[in-house]
Amino acid sequence: MQTTHDSDKRKLLEALSHGSIFFSTFVLSAGLPLGIWFISDDPVVKDNALESLNFHLNVWLYTVIFGILTWVLIGWPLLGILWIVQLVMPILAILNSLRNPDQVFRYPFIFRLL
Repeated sequence: MQTTHDSDKRKLLEALSHGSIFFSTFVLSAGLPLGIWFISDDPVVKDNALESLNFHLNVWLYTVIFGILTWVLIGWPLLGILWIVQLVMPILAILNSLRNPDQVFRYPFIFRLL
């Protein structure tokens, strides 16, 4: 039995999942895609939420590594690049989710830990 999923609901959940990185609190920015991943029954929404969660984990990991590297001064430009990537990539993911809600957006150059 094939189930159809509401396109508007799919767009909203995917955009919320990818856009959650713009929330400043640690729990909310990771908790939103995690909650969407657990609650949703739509496989595309689940995959997008998981991809967003992986992006969050990668950003946090790189922030710690580059923060440590600031002691040898190479971390400052790397943190600047990471900040730009953290700003641009979720915007591209949101736009892709709104344009094509049936496709999972894959962030480039991240480790898929989950």
